[in-house]
Formats: sequence, C-alpha cells, structure tokens
Amino acid sequence: MATRLGLGAGSAFAVRSGTASAFAVATAAGIAALKAEGIRAVMLTGDNRRTAQAIAASLGIEARTELLPQDKQRIVGELQREGLKVAKVGDGINDAPALAAADIGIAMGGGTDVALETADAAILHGRVLDVARMVRLSRAVMANIGQNITVALGLKAVFLVTTILGITGLWPAILADTGATVLVTANAMRLLRWRG
Repeated sequence: MATRLGLGAGSAFAVRSGTASAFAVATAAGIAALKAEGIRAVMLTGDNRRTAQAIAASLGIEARTELLPQDKQRIVGELQREGLKVAKVGDGINDAPALAAADIGIAMGGGTDVALETADAAILHGRVLDVARMVRLSRAVMANIGQNITVALGLKAVFLVTTILGITGLWPAILADTGATVLVTANAMRLLRWRG
C-alpha cells in the first residue's frame, strides 16, 4: 500500500492479496475509502493472473500478479522512484521484503510473525477499511501537530516581542508559556475522541 501517511495525495497503495473470499464487500468499502483519501491501490500478489485480475477488476484497482517476494520489493522501489510514498500491506513471509522496503509496512492481523516483526504498524482485524482509518488518523495527528506548533511558537513570539518592548514582564511571559503547554496538550487530547 502506498500512501504518504498524513500528507497529501499522489500516493499508491499495494494491497495484500489472497483468495477471492478474502475480498468481500468490506474490502470494496476499504478500497473506496482509500480512493476517497486520494490513495491509489495496487494489488501485488503471487496468485495466478486470472484470479487476481478478476478480484482487482471487481475492486477497480490495478493488479500485478504471479510475483515472487523480490518482485514485490522491486515494485515497491519502482513506486518510490516515481516519487510516491509507499505503504505496503501484507500478512505473509512473502510480503516481508516489500514491507521492509516500503516507506511504511503494515501487517494485517493474523499474519505471520515475520510480517508482524518486519512491519512498522499492524492492523489487528485484517480489514482494508482499517488502513483507510489509519490514514485519516495520521492526517488528523499531523494537522494537530501543526496547530500545536503554531500556537506554541505564536505565543512565544508575541511574548518575546512584548517583553523586549517592555509591554509585559518576564513573569507574564513565563505564565503564557505554561498556558501554551496547557493549550497544546488540551488540543492534542481531542484526538482521544477520534473515531475515524
């Protein structure tokens, strides 16, 4: 899977593959949610071409089939050289090299120990929709960090200038700095209510 988790569009997404039964309605909803986030999905699979392309066609995504682990890793590198931030989702030993090569590797729940140990993150229930939720959460976190930096530096700048000009003293500036800490902490805690 490829996404610039938390930042902009122009991403690719390498979907884990499995049998046709693994791609039910929930998977279609997950792929649709990723597309809504501006993420391009690409299925990288060792499965046979006909089966994989039928599944990919039903999901409206590109499929690259009959791949060995090193092929998946090579494709991740190609996507990165195109300037994309690549997130690879996988659950097996064959996914481990590509998980390691991706900008972020995401192991699906119930996957092998090798995939879980190689990945940067894990999705416990194995639902593609959870990957889209992870992307939305990461974007919310990055926006929150930007807000917090702006508030903290803005207050510091205001009180630096007013203290130098003699408008405020040192103690109000110290209190404002403490207040900024409380504000950014409270702002960050809003994410605890996030439900994606």
